[in-house]
Amino acid sequence: MLTGKSVALRARHEADVSILQAELYDDVAVRSRADSRPWRPIPPGSAECPYAVSDPVDDAACFSVVRLADNTLAGEALLWGIDLHNRTAHVGVALRPDYRGQGLGADVVQILCHYGFTVRGLQRLQAETLADNVAMIRSASAAGFVPEGTLRRAAWVADQVVLGLLAEEWCAEQGLLHRSP
Repeated sequence: MLTGKSVALRARHEADVSILQAELYDDVAVRSRADSRPWRPIPPGSAECPYAVSDPVDDAACFSVVRLADNTLAGEALLWGIDLHNRTAHVGVALRPDYRGQGLGADVVQILCHYGFTVRGLQRLQAETLADNVAMIRSASAAGFVPEGTLRRAAWVADQVVLGLLAEEWCAEQGLLHRSP
């Protein structure tokens, strides 16, 4: 388990799946804005469920987010599109509705940075989000991500903002030594 100030990231448990599906996936309006793929109904227990518990894979690391104050499931976090050759990945965070607006997202992004840079040895993390997703932009910025550009109407009918963070930038901000490859 990876622990931050207010949340921990742990492996997904079977008990998490139905909650995440009901509160994150089945919220069509929110899910449609968070995923580049069109929403489609997925029955509970389906192998197609994006929260299904599965064996680890090299190109993604999926976590459940747990609020430390009461040990409750707060959402999901992931590094996806992990490219071991180029040592890059993308970050993703989705919090359940009752856990939004509490500053948990910034802690989640910080833990994902620690995992990506110090545990996995990555050199670059990237976040893509809709231009009006102030919470994600604020969370990524708090971890040191910098805006790198705006892709006009790249996400359905909205602009998408790309933010990036390099390992040496994150290490400097954390007061850590960075070793180049």
